[in-house]
Amino acid sequence: MILNRLRLIRRAASASGCSLCISLSKQLYCSSARRTRVRDALSSLETGSSIRIQGWVRSVRSQKNNLFLHVSDGSSLQPLQVVARSDLNTRELTFGCAVDIIGSLEKSPSKKQSVELQASHVKVIGECNPVDFPFKIKERHSLEYIRQYPHLRCRTNAFSSLLRIRSEATSAIHSYFRDNGFVQIHTPIITSNDCEGAGELFQVEVSLLLSDKENPHFFSVPSYLTVSGQLHLEVMAGAFPAVYTFGPTFRAENSQSRRHLAEFYMVEAEISFTESLEDLLKLMEDLLKTSTEHLLSHCAEDVELFHKYVSPGHRCISHSDLNLLYLSTISSQQWGCDLQTEHEKFLVKHCGDVPVFVTDYPYDLKPFYARDNQDQPQHTAAAVDLLVPIVGELCGGSLREERPELLKTRLARAGLEETYAWYLQLREFGSVPHGGFGMGFERYLQCVLGVDNIKDTIPFARSSRSCLL
Repeated sequence: MILNRLRLIRRAASASGCSLCISLSKQLYCSSARRTRVRDALSSLETGSSIRIQGWVRSVRSQKNNLFLHVSDGSSLQPLQVVARSDLNTRELTFGCAVDIIGSLEKSPSKKQSVELQASHVKVIGECNPVDFPFKIKERHSLEYIRQYPHLRCRTNAFSSLLRIRSEATSAIHSYFRDNGFVQIHTPIITSNDCEGAGELFQVEVSLLLSDKENPHFFSVPSYLTVSGQLHLEVMAGAFPAVYTFGPTFRAENSQSRRHLAEFYMVEAEISFTESLEDLLKLMEDLLKTSTEHLLSHCAEDVELFHKYVSPGHRCISHSDLNLLYLSTISSQQWGCDLQTEHEKFLVKHCGDVPVFVTDYPYDLKPFYARDNQDQPQHTAAAVDLLVPIVGELCGGSLREERPELLKTRLARAGLEETYAWYLQLREFGSVPHGGFGMGFERYLQCVLGVDNIKDTIPFARSSRSCLL
């Protein structure tokens, strides 16, 4: 009955051309107000229209006749200023509360913003006690401080900017691969493979209530959370010339350092019909250039916030910086020893704080799938790392060993011939020379934004002995 009456009222209002705002069961309802994002309202050229904004209050300032609010909904770094009559102010209208506001979007007399919302209705949807709220209205909180509140830090300017940048970077990477003819592959999260050979794996175990004492393994063999999708991409590279995956990976490193996460995201690509490491280098370089240019053009305001307040003095990699340097294996480092993070950062700084490719690593340092260069006396693999400022290694890749006999010998020497019999069999049925690489997504964000701690680049950081939500 009530709904039928409401429909009749709405029809009458529509026929007369007037707007209608009524309260029904304590819910604010407006027939003509268009629900609008703050970002769209700020860029709107259509003043005089009735809109509805839903978001969170960033500031409250009350005067004798007017009430001034700044409201954000996460769509933009800049909030929308709302001007309302002072009689619309309530005790519940505080910093941090959630609001539903209806009003007219008008040209602002202030030089700080082009438009403002002149509110006719203000409703508090969710209250917030500013005394107990850990973030204060006039304080600029450090990333270390807000890290203590993983369930609330998305409400801060810095972390909401990070999340918008992360979302845009994800879109840019997918667009790059799509535009260049790559097929996206959803590689499994549960696997029996230890692609990196480091042994730092999370083992998947079945609940005691469901386990079989005679066969405790759910998959008949031990299973783990994936450390890389590479081997599964290599399977697909036997049917598609260019494939990629972008998803979560896991490492059980017992470390709480600023460089380590137990769960993070990897961008991995594999290309077929290539015998040149140069092809991989060009692909890495092009991906880095294209994604960074996209971020700088689509998230300029958010990136600037980081460069100005979070990491002052940090200069984002420009297009001219991306004329990358190429170094063969480092002669100053003792032969046969791997490069540590300190060495990687030193190389980048020594070369002018620009990205640096290091190629042709000692063969014994690389996993079984890396292609043997068969060079003497310094036996090397056709492998490459891309080193960048702030983080050191950003990308790592190699040509894959496509020659069955050489691969079989390497697997046998490592005692993996039976485990990777399927991988060896790939070389028997229409195999082609191929190669690929992986890029740590959070490390990429560190590099672009100048963020020192990798835990500040992911929505929910997972590391050794950390609390889980």
